[in-house]
Amino acid sequence: MVLEIRLNNFYSIKDEIILDLRAGNIQTKQAKELDTNVFEWSDEKILKTVAIYGANASGKSNVVKAIRFCCKMIFESHLYNENTIFDFEPFKFDKSQKESTFFIRFVSNDIEYEYSFSLTKTEITKETLYYYPNNRRAKVFERDESLSSQKRDKYSFTKVIKRPLDVAQNTSNKTLYISRASQMDRELGKEIFNYFSNKFVLGYMGFNTKTIISQLANNKEFLLRAMQIADSDIVGLDYKKESSSLDKSGGDSIKIISYHKSAPDIPFDFDKEESDGTRKLFFAMLNILDIIKNDKILLVDEIETSLHTSIIEFIIQLFNMSNKSQLIYTTHNTNLLDLKKTRKDQIYFVNKSQSGDTELYSLFDFKDFRENMDAEKGYLQGRFDAIPFIDLSQSFINEIKNG
Repeated sequence: MVLEIRLNNFYSIKDEIILDLRAGNIQTKQAKELDTNVFEWSDEKILKTVAIYGANASGKSNVVKAIRFCCKMIFESHLYNENTIFDFEPFKFDKSQKESTFFIRFVSNDIEYEYSFSLTKTEITKETLYYYPNNRRAKVFERDESLSSQKRDKYSFTKVIKRPLDVAQNTSNKTLYISRASQMDRELGKEIFNYFSNKFVLGYMGFNTKTIISQLANNKEFLLRAMQIADSDIVGLDYKKESSSLDKSGGDSIKIISYHKSAPDIPFDFDKEESDGTRKLFFAMLNILDIIKNDKILLVDEIETSLHTSIIEFIIQLFNMSNKSQLIYTTHNTNLLDLKKTRKDQIYFVNKSQSGDTELYSLFDFKDFRENMDAEKGYLQGRFDAIPFIDLSQSFINEIKNG
C-alpha cells in the first residue's frame, strides 16, 4: 500500500507537493457511511481511491508522469551507462533548484518503508531508505554523493543489508543503490524492487497472452457482466491461439472471440469488430481483477478516456469495496464529485500558480466546505480554483470572427 508521495522539481512541479493517502480525521455521519472507502493499517485509516482534478495544462498528468519516471529509475537504473541523460525535465522557470526529489512512504509485507532519492539530469545525488521494524523507525542506508570521492564516505549503513559496501562499490552515480542491491541478490533490495515492480501498477492497459487465458478461465462471468455495464449485448467470450511473431511474450498470440445476444452462434473478431470503449473496458478489467485480488496500487492518467461515466463509477466502486487495493487517478469527470460516494480527503486539485508551477491540495483542506454542499457545482464555479478561465465575451468572439 502507498501512504504518501512527495515530489519536487519535476516538470511543472516546482516546490514540494504531497499526495497523502492517509485518511483525514473526519468524524461526520456521512464519512462514517463511507467506511468502505478506507481500510485500517497500524491504527491509521488509509484511502482506497484518490482523484486528482484540474484544468488542462495545470499539471495533473505531470504528477503521474513524475511518479512513473521515478519508478522507472528503480526498475532500470542498474542498466544505465555513463552517457545516460535521465528522461525527465526539472522545473524550467526557476534555475535555482539544482535537484529533483522523490519520496514515498509505503508498506510491503506489513513493514513500513520511507524511500527517497534526489537527482539532476545527469546524476543521482542522494538516496535514503528507512523502515519500521517493530513500529520503530530505523535506518537502512543513507547516500550523499557530495560528501567524498570515496564510496565508504558517501554511504552510511546499518546491518540490514548483507555486505552493503560491496553493493556501493558497484553503484555508479547513474544508478540507484536499491536497484543495484536487488540485482546483486540482496534480500531487502529485492523486497523494494519487487514492490515497485509487482505491486505498484503504472497503467492498466498492458496485457499478455498468459493474462488473458488465465482471466478468461477464472473470471469469464465477471468479465461478461462488466461488458454489459457498457450496454453491450455480448453474452459469450472465448479465444483461440494463433502463432505470431508479433506477440510480446515470445509465444503464441490469441484471437479473442465474442458472441452477441441477437445471434449467439455467430462469432465476432473482438479486436476488429468491437468498439474502442468495449475493448478498452475488457483489457482494463483483465488487470483490475488482478490488482484488486492481490491488493495492488493502480496509477491512471485520465481514467475516463473512451469509457462512459457509469463504467468509471463501477471501477471506482470496485476499489472502494476491495480489501486493501488502491487507485490513484486523474480526471475531468465532474460527475464523480459526489460527496455521498466520495470522502473530502479522497479529492485532490491541481492548480497552476502565476509563476507557472503546479500546486496540489485536497478538498479536505477547505474546512468551510461542508459535506452537504454540492462539490461539483463548487468546482465548476471555481471555488477551488483548478479550472480553466475561458473568455467567452462577445468582444473576444467578434475578434475571432473578424480576424
